[in-house]
Amino acid sequence: MGCSSCSTAKDGQPRGCKNNGTCGTDGCNKLTVFDWLSNMSLPGGEKPFDCVEVRFKNSRKEFFRNTENLTLSIGDVIATQAQSGHDIGMVTLVGELVKVQMKRKKVDFKDKAIPKIYRKATQNDIDKWQKCRDREEEIKKRAREIAIILKLQMKISDVEFQGDGSKATFYYTAEERVDFRQLIKDMAKAFGIRIEMRQIGYRQEAQRLGGIGSCGRELCCSTWLTDFRSVSTSAARYQQLSLNPQKLAGQCGKLKCCLNYELDMYLEALKDFPASDTKLFTEKGLAFCQKTDIFKELLWFSYKDDPSNWYVLNKGQVQEILEKNKKKEKVASLEEYTTENFVNEEKETVFENVVGQDSLTRFDRPKKSRNRKRNRNKSKSKNGDSKTRSRGNAKNQSKDNQPKNNRQNSGRPNQKKRRNNNKRQQKNG
Repeated sequence: MGCSSCSTAKDGQPRGCKNNGTCGTDGCNKLTVFDWLSNMSLPGGEKPFDCVEVRFKNSRKEFFRNTENLTLSIGDVIATQAQSGHDIGMVTLVGELVKVQMKRKKVDFKDKAIPKIYRKATQNDIDKWQKCRDREEEIKKRAREIAIILKLQMKISDVEFQGDGSKATFYYTAEERVDFRQLIKDMAKAFGIRIEMRQIGYRQEAQRLGGIGSCGRELCCSTWLTDFRSVSTSAARYQQLSLNPQKLAGQCGKLKCCLNYELDMYLEALKDFPASDTKLFTEKGLAFCQKTDIFKELLWFSYKDDPSNWYVLNKGQVQEILEKNKKKEKVASLEEYTTENFVNEEKETVFENVVGQDSLTRFDRPKKSRNRKRNRNKSKSKNGDSKTRSRGNAKNQSKDNQPKNNRQNSGRPNQKKRRNNNKRQQKNG
């Protein structure tokens, strides 16, 4: 999600509003409603609808009455009424379409208790609002530390400041009831503001924090889903999915919202489809349903005495056999209705490149073959051994080629010297 005004900052968040999924022009906000009545003029004598839809952060919208008759358009930052002080929000919808949205959310547009719009926000209001928004991450971290010190079994997931900076709402999740009276006192002393604690569910937490799902895309609840519908395990059963909680659960720990996306199509296909526990009575024996393919309208059956051999029948053939069984008539065998004997054989699926894309590895460097290096090393080792052998043979040949007389006469001069020395000693003695 992003738009032209959301350039990336150092921390990976957009610069426009410093909140993932929200920008200053409201072009990439998941709660944005397309105003298809914006180019249509009102009939003569009709006054424009006096209620306006205003967004706060990226998960909360409220309706306010324009009692001052201000000329407002989508994207204007305004100061609105709050329980104490004022709040800063952004206009997301004006005109007659606001009445449709109020009816959809069951808000009475004739109620006089609807809060009012004070004025368009001044630059001073916007600067103060932005400073409060910048403090949210720091205060959230400090609040988590205080909760850990108090040993409270809760998780503070998000913080939302009021526009005037006098109040902060802390959203938390907890499995059991939490006594956070001391936590509120400590946080009020540390931050110097009024504190409001609001418990939310795990799905609302995932919606606020965002993330990447198992499909590789951003979470649906943090991008475009605006309401949460209940998801049951029957949705997985109808779609013939394995009841593995690790695969069926999302990041919030609940069943994935996408299990409801194709459920209606499966329910429509299963209206006139035989049940998975269908039994067929034949003269050869009782047959049980082993496998079904809803969209191909195929069913696999096997005999009770021979469960390894499966027989493929289409939906019409199964219904025909069931009608005969209701009349207490048995068919001869399943082989009469099927031409294919399926014995646990799986056909190999061949994938073709129908899009015409290039190979994903076209930019990779070609791998050098290791066989060449091995051949070079072998050749070097062989050459080295041959050289050493030739050197050793040459030395041996040089020794063998020496004359034998030199070898034998090599010790005679020393003997003569010894004899002469002995004679001299005898004379002197």
